[in-house]
Amino acid sequence: MLNLKELKKAVEQISQEKGLDPAKVLEAMEISLAAAYKKEYCKKGEITKAKLDLKTGALKFWKVKTVVDDTTVRIVEESSDAKAMEDKGEKQVITKEFLAEEEGLLPRYNPDRHIFLEEAKTIKPDAQLGEELVFPLEVHDDFGRIAAQTAKQVILQRLREAERNSILDEYKNKEGEIVSGVIQRFDRGNVYVDLGRATGILFQNESIPGERYSANSRMRFYVLAVQEESRLPGVILSRSHPKFISQLFELEVPEIADGTVEIKSIAREPGSRTKIAVISNAEGIDPVGSCVGQRGTRVMAVSNELAGEKIDIIEWSEDSAKFIANSLSPAKVTKVEISPRREAKVFVPDDQLSLAIGKGGQNVRLAAKLTSWKIDVRSQVNPDEVQEGGVAAIAENEEAAAELKDVGKEDKKGEAKE
Repeated sequence: MLNLKELKKAVEQISQEKGLDPAKVLEAMEISLAAAYKKEYCKKGEITKAKLDLKTGALKFWKVKTVVDDTTVRIVEESSDAKAMEDKGEKQVITKEFLAEEEGLLPRYNPDRHIFLEEAKTIKPDAQLGEELVFPLEVHDDFGRIAAQTAKQVILQRLREAERNSILDEYKNKEGEIVSGVIQRFDRGNVYVDLGRATGILFQNESIPGERYSANSRMRFYVLAVQEESRLPGVILSRSHPKFISQLFELEVPEIADGTVEIKSIAREPGSRTKIAVISNAEGIDPVGSCVGQRGTRVMAVSNELAGEKIDIIEWSEDSAKFIANSLSPAKVTKVEISPRREAKVFVPDDQLSLAIGKGGQNVRLAAKLTSWKIDVRSQVNPDEVQEGGVAAIAENEEAAAELKDVGKEDKKGEAKE
C-alpha cells in the first residue's frame, strides 16, 4: 500500500541522493502511480496518467484518448479467437501495432485509447484530429500488492533513466576537459575510476606506457568521450592523449588560460617525450618563458603529473624554416633547405647531430609530427650523407587528419566572415 503522506519527503530525499531535479523525481512517481492505478482499476489498453500536488496532497487520475477518424486509424473486424489471443497480454497488442507500422499500415483502432472525431466534438466542440482528450477517473489511493509492485518497478526504472540522463548531460559538457578521480579497480588491463556520480574507464591504449596505477589513489584524467549505449553512461578517459598536455598547461599557465599564449601544435610519445609549439598573442609576452615558469616550476608541474615525461617547449613561427629549426630543440641548427613538397633538409654541426636526431630518432620524429613536415637531418660537414634515423615524416593517417583540421579551420573562418 502506498503512503501518499510520505511522498513529499521521499521526493526531496531521492533528489538529494541522486542529484536529480525534484520535478523529475515527482514525474517518475506520478508515472508509477498511474501504472499502479492502471494495473488495479483499468483495462490493459488504456492510457492512464496521474497528477500529485505536493502542497495539498491531492491526487488525480485520468485516462487519455486520441482523437482519430478513418484516415488515421484502421478498423479491424476480429474473430472471437483472435480477440482472446490478444487479451493474453498488452505486450502482444503493442507488438502487433509496431509490426503494422513497420509495414506502412495505419494503427488499429482501439476504443480504450482512441475516440472518433464526431464523438469528440460532442465533448469538446473545437476538438481536432490528433488531439488528446482527458477523462477524469475515480480517485483511489489504495492499491493491491501486485499494483504496488508494478509502481515500485516503474519508479525505479524511471529514476535510473533520469539519473542516467543527468550524468550523460553533465559529462557531455566535460568532454575535452580534465577531471579528477579515484582509482577503483583493474580488469584486463583497463582501469576503472570513481568520478563521483559516474564511473570512468581508462582503456589500456589510453594509459601512459609504464605508468603505475594504485587502487584508492587520486589522479587526473582527460575526458575523451561519453559512452551512451551502456545501461549507465561510461566516461572514456585518457592520459596519453595530446590534448591532455594542453589542458594541463592551461591549468598551470594563466597566460594560456586567458588566451595571451596559445598552444599551436603538440607532438607526443606518451611516457617518454612531448614537444609543444607556442605563440604569444600579446606584445612583450615570452610564450616559452610563460610555459616554463620561474625556475621551470610550471613545466615541472606538468611533467610530474605525467610521471616525469620530458617536455620541450618551442616557439611557433609562420616562417617554416625557422619553425623547423626550433622544433629540433635542444639541438642547434645551422641551415634549413625547404623543398616544395613539405620536405626539409636540416644541417647541424657534427657535435649536434646525435642531439638533433635523438635516441632512436625520437627528436626528429617528434619534430616531424609537430611541424607536419618531412625532415631530413644532415651533417654540416657531410651534407650528402643520409644519417641513420635522421629522416622522419608524418604518417599518412596523421597527414590526412592534419589536412582535415586545416580545412575545418578555413570553414570556421569563412563562417565567421559571413
